Amino acid sequence: MRRELDEELAQLNREMISMGSMCEQAIKLTEQSLIHETVQQAREVKPLQEQILQKEKHIESMCLRLLLLQQPMASDLREISAALKMVTDMFRIGEVAGDAADIILYMNRFHRIADIEELSEKAVSMVHQSVDAFVKQDLQLAKSVIAYDDVVDDLFLKVKKDLVQAIRSDADDAEDYVDLLMIAKYFEKIGDHAVSIAEWVVYSLTGVHKGEVEP
Repeated sequence: MRRELDEELAQLNREMISMGSMCEQAIKLTEQSLIHETVQQAREVKPLQEQILQKEKHIESMCLRLLLLQQPMASDLREISAALKMVTDMFRIGEVAGDAADIILYMNRFHRIADIEELSEKAVSMVHQSVDAFVKQDLQLAKSVIAYDDVVDDLFLKVKKDLVQAIRSDADDAEDYVDLLMIAKYFEKIGDHAVSIAEWVVYSLTGVHKGEVEP
């Protein structure tokens, strides 16, 4: 029975990695549209978003089957419960990337903003590391993702300040700058979801979730 459970948990990890990779790809496609000033990559996000949804449903079914048919120990139970919570955040990441891609599809002009590209790259890194922390059961990595959120928040504030200044000095392109500000906000929000994933990793390893006092 234990061997069967371990095999299914290993499969769960593989599915989580797969879903995480899809989320990273969705963010990167959005970023690439901005970098290359084309809507081509942005058009690829919606189909990928549907794949992320299907993957979420599949993982949820796996977790429920594990809970109902196996006899998980307390630590296994936390791991499975955390995975159920994490896939919701991962689905939201796909949604947010889709929202950013939608904005790109209707932008009038492209404007290269290096800090937005950096914000996207940091968001991808946070998503990757949060899922990696779950698979490797790495508490320190999960905590580092949570701490890194301050870096992303500070970068977003810099992007916001620069774009507000651009709007004031270039009224003709103000609408495009507002669109870019929304996209930057979406990337910052992806970082928030990565933090939420990392917090569930901490719970799976310690039994303590954000805001709770460790017994």
